[in-house]
Amino acid sequence: MKRMQDRVAVVTGAGNGLGREHALLLAREGASVVVNDLGGTVNGVGGDGAAADQVVSEIRAAGGKAVANHDSVATPEGAQNLIDTAIKHFGRVDALINNAGILRDKSFAKMALEDFEAVLRVHLLGSTYCTKAAWPLMLEQKYGRVVMTTSVAGTSGNFGQANYGAAKMGLLGLMNVLAVEGAKANIKVNAVSPGATTRMTQGLGAVSGEIDELMQPAHVAPAVAYMASEECDFTAHIITAAAGGFGRVQFFETEGVQFDPRQPVTVDMFAQAVAVLTDLSTAAPVAPGVLGQMPARLATVGIQF
Repeated sequence: MKRMQDRVAVVTGAGNGLGREHALLLAREGASVVVNDLGGTVNGVGGDGAAADQVVSEIRAAGGKAVANHDSVATPEGAQNLIDTAIKHFGRVDALINNAGILRDKSFAKMALEDFEAVLRVHLLGSTYCTKAAWPLMLEQKYGRVVMTTSVAGTSGNFGQANYGAAKMGLLGLMNVLAVEGAKANIKVNAVSPGATTRMTQGLGAVSGEIDELMQPAHVAPAVAYMASEECDFTAHIITAAAGGFGRVQFFETEGVQFDPRQPVTVDMFAQAVAVLTDLSTAAPVAPGVLGQMPARLATVGIQF
């Protein structure tokens, strides 16, 4: 079964590594693919269209359909040109894989704000610009699949990646809101948190050599291809993918404590309750929306709404 038959997928940063594998697999699953890659270095300098062109050649040689796009996603104009490329060649956009990224690692104390902003511009704003350009099309056709690329650097932290971690957590906020806004139009917005050996991870020393060899980008692509397909019926999920293993990351909130808000609440009261409110044995998945556990907690002191 080809899950992406007659669908059109746009993959950013698809000239190498994870993006390349996403594009190749989506094509094998039947999608017409727009392969986007500026062709710059890992730190976002320069540009060379050869990488994207090579992936397109591979897809076409295997009998698939693909075109290259060499625009930078870090500008609204580049992102719009990318989506326009899909419309020009294939007439629609069904799936958007926001994968493009750069690294400028350094401890926060030594990191120039320019490097902080550059990483956010590509990862967070780049994904925003591309999604913004594709969103009206998906709303009109009442169908769409968007996959963000997050990271354990954001959800768990990693030394020297304050810029990268901040961008990756920002994408989860974007995902959560768009999942709510796109629900009525059958637009599913999810995120992949990949672990793979690519040119971006070389020299980071995050894992041992033996494990490093098992973390192939191709092992991440199946999760992305599924989330890009009509078969995917969930939204606002964070799916981990590394070395052939997959899981789900979920935010939780404890049962906590509830004081009567009609009376003064003091620092001493909070301090005495810290052990209870931080006890994860009562934690439950955070539900969509902004109220969280508040209604249930207020009900314990006789306040209903």
